[in-house]
Amino acid sequence: LSTVDIVETQSKYGFWGWNLWRQPIGFIAFFIASLAECERLPFDLPEAEEELVAGYQTEYSGIKFGLFYVASYLNLLASSLFVTILYLGGWHSPVSFVSISDHFNSIFSNGTGQVVDIIVGIFITLAKAYFFLFISIMTRWTLPRVRIDQLLDLGWKFLLPIALGNLLLTASFQVFSL
Repeated sequence: LSTVDIVETQSKYGFWGWNLWRQPIGFIAFFIASLAECERLPFDLPEAEEELVAGYQTEYSGIKFGLFYVASYLNLLASSLFVTILYLGGWHSPVSFVSISDHFNSIFSNGTGQVVDIIVGIFITLAKAYFFLFISIMTRWTLPRVRIDQLLDLGWKFLLPIALGNLLLTASFQVFSL
């Protein structure tokens, strides 16, 4: 259950080693669940259409109103980082190239290449996370709202059985591959 081990196992084959390709059903279920958890538009049930302006946020103004939106987007950023770590190879580049640290280590002998590798890894992770932020924002602009009964049906009658079936299938592959 180590996230470092999860990322390292995805780095062996570059782009094709990502868990996105190994677990597409898990990825879709996780992404839909993260959208619902972040209360993005298909699943923004605390705000109903009948309520004016912004639902439960109407009694707030100024910095309190702004902090609701900051917290919402920080939650979305955290879920995008989880998607990046669990399914998109984390800080490893999708394209294998010559390591930048080898170039810097040949010039400097004080470990500058390791610092550059860490900085490049941070930028790669943030780029992948921002890509999923973009996808989440685009779904907000393109998909209609669902009712509470539709969300409950999606979660309990569709996503939970598919996720449990995916778990059993993955566990059986792990047991029988030993």
